Amino acid sequence: MELSDLPQMDPRVLKATSVKSDPTAPPTAEPQALKITAASSNPKMFTLPWEKPLSTWPDELLANLPRGISRHVVRFVHVGNSVYALKEITRNVAEREYELLRRLEKLELPTVEPIAVVTGRHTRDGEPLEAILVTRHLKFSLPYRALFARNLRPDTAERLIDALAVLMVRLHLAGFYWGDVSLSNVLFLRDADAFSAFLVDAETGDLHVRLTEGQREYDIDLARTNIIGELMDLSSGALLPSEVDEVEVGNRLVERYHSLWSALTDVDSFSPDEMWKIEKRVNKLNDLGFDVDELEMNTTPDGNRVLVRPRVVDAGYASRKLLRLTGLDVQENQAKRLLNDLDAYRASTWRQGEDLEIVATDWMREVFEPTVRMIPGEYRSQIEPAQFFHEVLTHRWFLAEQAGHDVPMAEAVESYIASVLPKYKLDASMMDAINADADSGVIDDESTFGSNTYGNGVFDADGRPAHLRVDDDDDYNPDDDPDAAVWSH
Repeated sequence: MELSDLPQMDPRVLKATSVKSDPTAPPTAEPQALKITAASSNPKMFTLPWEKPLSTWPDELLANLPRGISRHVVRFVHVGNSVYALKEITRNVAEREYELLRRLEKLELPTVEPIAVVTGRHTRDGEPLEAILVTRHLKFSLPYRALFARNLRPDTAERLIDALAVLMVRLHLAGFYWGDVSLSNVLFLRDADAFSAFLVDAETGDLHVRLTEGQREYDIDLARTNIIGELMDLSSGALLPSEVDEVEVGNRLVERYHSLWSALTDVDSFSPDEMWKIEKRVNKLNDLGFDVDELEMNTTPDGNRVLVRPRVVDAGYASRKLLRLTGLDVQENQAKRLLNDLDAYRASTWRQGEDLEIVATDWMREVFEPTVRMIPGEYRSQIEPAQFFHEVLTHRWFLAEQAGHDVPMAEAVESYIASVLPKYKLDASMMDAINADADSGVIDDESTFGSNTYGNGVFDADGRPAHLRVDDDDDYNPDDDPDAAVWSH
């Protein structure tokens, strides 16, 4: 990042963390003593066995959760009442990823929460160990392979791609170049009938004031290539429905990305007597889940046209509204479903004339809370209350359609728990298979890392990670675009 860029950066980014990494600087000596830089004051952090390689930590510390494929050793660890994800990587990479995640978190982007970076690790015999990046486990989330290990709908791949497209657009709007977009680097949360995607791996990323079109297109093309390969791998393991066309799904990402980017950034042209179209544009963005804070409006030199473009667009329109009304902090599509049920409750109780805040309080007490209290204890770590409520509503509708009359909510909940909820459980053999698959991708053993290592390879002569080197026959080469030379700082 050029120093001249810094004053233009969001102040939240500049003050995000005390860790300041420089990926182009030569590696420096490892600290002689354990050093923990943390965004959390959890004292249990100091009791962990940092003197042991992460792959040898005792089972009683580990949380048995499905892991995604990674080039590094990753483990979920109980730290007091929290569950953290620990990733063992070189110090330069750990510090840089921690710094980036802190910055993205301050921008309120959908990423895992960075907790700490731990350096200066040594065995009891004094042998140096790699650093560890600590992030908070994203509750209820799953890697894509764990989702496909279950009997899901045939359109699951398309729904994951739609979520990834939204994530990419949000990151690109904030000036984040990813550099390694793939399903493996994302965690997914169920969001009503859709999914929400969260960035989980920022090793290859970089944050800019803004991205060039070349940088965005390179990210998109890389994403398409990686996703097609990952889906083909699922297909070879008989985890992908036979009717899914991997190439078509990859192409869908490109189409969905460009469609959403256009909706959020295009300039509309209106005549002065068509100003009502401004509200239509804003409503369209709200329907997509985005809130418009500012609109830039200019007239053409002749005064016959008005040019309108959204300037500040934030995701989470429905979720913010629901949070204000009820205190529930949920995903966007879940919020839409809950708001719809709140509206139905308001109409059925003939209270359209009352303040929505008062009606929402009664809806929480009489409808939402009694329903989610029925979640069996063994499933409370498997499904979010808002997702449970949404799925019960859907199940109730199907029951009513079959019966030809309305079905009481309690009856629908009991039926859902008996017939649908068990699909959320991963049995022990399935969990073992997923985690064995995840560990098969680990390459960062001692023989892999040299003094010049970064990510899963080494720096090339230009200071970029070698695994991101662009072949001469690619359609787009960042070296041809000075603004897109992401790794040339």
